[in-house]
Amino acid sequence: MNQVYLFGHRQPDTDSIACVIGYAELLNNAEPGKYIPARCGELNPESRYMLGRFGLSEPVLVDSVEPRLSDIAYKPVFSLPQDVPTVDVATLMAKEGIRNVVITDAADRPVGMVGEHALANAYIRKIHLSELTVTPIPVGTLARILNAAVVVAAHETLEGRVYISIDALHVTLAKMTKNDIAVVGDDEPAQLAFISAGIACLIIAEGAPAGERVSTEAGKRGVTLLSTDLDAFGVGKMINLSLPAREVMETEMPVLTFDDTLARARKVVSASKFRAACVVTREGTIAGVLTRTTLLDDVRKPVILLDHNESSQAVNGIEEAEVVEIIDHHRLGTITTLKPIRFLNDPVGSTSTIIAMKYLESGQTPTKAVAGALLCGILSDTLSLRMSTTTGRDTRAVEFLAKVAGVNPEELGKDLLEQGMDLSGAMLETILARDTKAFDLSGRNVLISQVMVPSFAWNHERAGEIQAELVKMKAKTGADLVLVLFTSVLDNSSDCYGEADADLLHAVFEKTLPVHLDGVMSRKKDFLPWLGARLRTISG
Repeated sequence: MNQVYLFGHRQPDTDSIACVIGYAELLNNAEPGKYIPARCGELNPESRYMLGRFGLSEPVLVDSVEPRLSDIAYKPVFSLPQDVPTVDVATLMAKEGIRNVVITDAADRPVGMVGEHALANAYIRKIHLSELTVTPIPVGTLARILNAAVVVAAHETLEGRVYISIDALHVTLAKMTKNDIAVVGDDEPAQLAFISAGIACLIIAEGAPAGERVSTEAGKRGVTLLSTDLDAFGVGKMINLSLPAREVMETEMPVLTFDDTLARARKVVSASKFRAACVVTREGTIAGVLTRTTLLDDVRKPVILLDHNESSQAVNGIEEAEVVEIIDHHRLGTITTLKPIRFLNDPVGSTSTIIAMKYLESGQTPTKAVAGALLCGILSDTLSLRMSTTTGRDTRAVEFLAKVAGVNPEELGKDLLEQGMDLSGAMLETILARDTKAFDLSGRNVLISQVMVPSFAWNHERAGEIQAELVKMKAKTGADLVLVLFTSVLDNSSDCYGEADADLLHAVFEKTLPVHLDGVMSRKKDFLPWLGARLRTISG
C-alpha cells in the first residue's frame, strides 16, 4: 500500500495538528491504514494538552518528504560470500546477465564488488605461468573449476605454488615443496617423478590417462591426483579463477543507506566506476544495488497539505513530493503541482471546521477523541469563536463536535486559552518560534510570529529581550522584515514589535515600534491583509 502523509504547516498550532488527525481518520474509514497524520515541527503546549486530554497519539514527526532510498523498490540482490572462487562470480554474472556482483562477509555486510573489470584482471593477472598459486581451496572445488576427475583424494584442501612442466624436469623438481602442485601432460615418467618428489597434488592435463601405476604410486605417497581435458595453459588460467572473491574484488565501491536522498544517490552512482552503489540497512547488511536504471524511476511521496498552501510553510522537500490535495482557510500561496489536484480553500475560522463539515456532509461521525481534537482546533484558532474570522459554520461545527465529544466548549476553550498563554519556563526564542509563519509579500520575505499573552505587561517587561531576539531571527533567516504580535484576548488588541531596515519600518508603520493595534486579533484576517497592502503601496 502506498501510504499518504497528511501535513499541517511548520511550527504547527493546535488547528494544524487537529485537522491532520481528523482528516486521516475520515479517509481511513474508506481505506484503512493508508493515510498517516504527520507533522513537520514540535508540538506546542496547547497541542500537547489537547492530545493528552483526548488520549490521542502524536502525529508522526517527518522532517522532510524528499525521496530517499527507502522509497525505492529493489530487485533481488546478486551477492556471494567472499570465500567463493572467482569462477563462481563469473558464472553468476553470465547466468543473470549482470555487470556487478556484491561480495559479502559472514554477516552479509558488503565488503567489495566484482565487476567485469575485476573479472578480466583476475583472468589475465598472472601472465607468467610460473607464478601461479592457489590459496587454501578444497580439492573438490578445484576439481569442479578444472572440470577434472579426482583420481586420488589424498588431501581435503590444497595451498601452494603451481608449476607447469615446461622447463627441464630436474629444474622444476628442484623448485617444488611438499605443498606445491604440478601440471603435466601425457608423460608417465614425469608424472611418477613428481609423485616421488612428495608434492601435494599432480594434475594430468590434456585428457591424458592416469595410468594404474601412477594412481597406485600417488595413493601410496599421499599425493592428490586430478585428471582434466584442459591443456596446461587452460589449467593455469582457470587456477587464477580459483582464487577467492576477496582476492580479486574491488573495495572502493560506494555504499549508501536507506536514509540517503535520491539526489545524493544520483551523484554517487554517476561518479562510481561501477555505475552502481550498494544500499545497506541500518544494521549494515546488504539491502539492494542501486544502478542508473533504478534511479530513472520518478519516486515522489504522496502528501496532503492542510491548514496552509505556501511552500515556505510546508514540510521540507515539498518540491520533490506529489501533492495530491490541499485543504486550507488562508490566503492563496505559492505551491505549484505537476497535475490537477483537489484544492479546497474556505474562508472559515479554522481548517478543523472544514474537516468537521466533511464528516457532516458524508453522514459520518468522528470518534469521540477525534471530535474533541477537532473541537480544540476550532476553539484555538477562533479564540473560542471570538475572532473576527469566525463564521456561522464554525459555530455549527462546534455544536456538532461538542455533542460527539461530550464536552462543554466554553470550558474547553478556557482550558485551551490557559495552556496557550502559559509562557512560564520557556525561553523567549522558543516562545517566538511556536507560531511563526513566513510570507512573500510584494517580493519581500516577511516573518510574522504571534504570541498570546495574559496581559501586555508580559511583553512590556521584556521589550529589550524581544528586540534582541528579533535581530537574531532576521540574521538567521535572512528575512527582510521580522514582526511579532503579542495579542491579548481580554484587551481585544495586539502590540507589534519588529526588526527591519529603519526606512522600511517607518514606511510601513509611520511611527516607531512597538505599536499598539486596536482590534487586531487575527494575523490572517486583521493584520496580514493590512500589512500586504502597505508593502504593495511602498513597492509600487
